[in-house]
Amino acid sequence: MQLVSGKEALQRVRNLIKAELQTHAYAVELTAKQLYSMNPTGAVDFGGSEYVPAEPHPVPSHQKHSQDRYQWWTLVHGAYLVEFNEALELAEDEIALLEPHERLLRAGAEHPALFLRGKISPLTILLSVSGARLEIKQNARISTLRVFRLAGGAAPKAARPAKAAKKKR
Repeated sequence: MQLVSGKEALQRVRNLIKAELQTHAYAVELTAKQLYSMNPTGAVDFGGSEYVPAEPHPVPSHQKHSQDRYQWWTLVHGAYLVEFNEALELAEDEIALLEPHERLLRAGAEHPALFLRGKISPLTILLSVSGARLEIKQNARISTLRVFRLAGGAAPKAARPAKAAKKKR
């Protein structure tokens, strides 16, 4: 695998807020568009016939300061679904790693690091707030995306039998 530059990774990301601030040497930062609380009545079974997804409900936002252009979400300890502003479209021979931004971690929240493939829109992640309270401003940079090119191109095809070498007579 080869890590691609942030400039090259940027070509796979749509709907950036401000590309010049979100693009770094080997990463692109993703921003919060909408936050949802999760109805805790989801269910998972072996076969999937009784599967019930947890229902997302928009978290109300508010203006923190009168001069703010963007809204804030106040989150208490728990799990939330984050919808990013950005969408992702990777080539067949690429994979992306989505990880929490260091500032998000230092503010008392986290989300799992995930490998992503293909086209993803909307792009979402499950956010866990560990502390008593966290405030997130709309369009805050909360995640870091790194794109990798897989060695040897796309996923390997079925192995083909090797041709028998011709013997010289």
